[in-house]
Amino acid sequence: MATHTVAVRDSITNGVVDQLDTGTGTPSFIFQTAGDVEVATLAMDGTNAFDDSGSAGGNADGVATANAIADDTSATGGVTTKCKLTDRDDLDIIFGTVGTSGTDIIISDTTIPVGATVQISSLIYTAPL
Repeated sequence: MATHTVAVRDSITNGVVDQLDTGTGTPSFIFQTAGDVEVATLAMDGTNAFDDSGSAGGNADGVATANAIADDTSATGGVTTKCKLTDRDDLDIIFGTVGTSGTDIIISDTTIPVGATVQISSLIYTAPL
């Protein structure tokens, strides 16, 4: 497998997270079912989805930390197995898996009840090595 230098990895991270800030609306973090049905949608920071002060989102080695993410206080509900992050124009930018272990996003229970409040306490994007 190919690898990247730290400088290239930082550039990849900045490029990816900066894409979330393009457009006119608000970036979103969306939990989905295996069939692409929305389970919960959380609004990301409308100014900068990720901390992008300095190289690699303000961090080192291709790692960026998300700024505040608003709760979804009325989830659509369902069993989530994946997620996506969209830019301000609702274009897909990042995809990930969701589960209770061994996935990109770890949650305590993959079944999200209708009307539930869904919160993300922290989110980190790491560019591939």
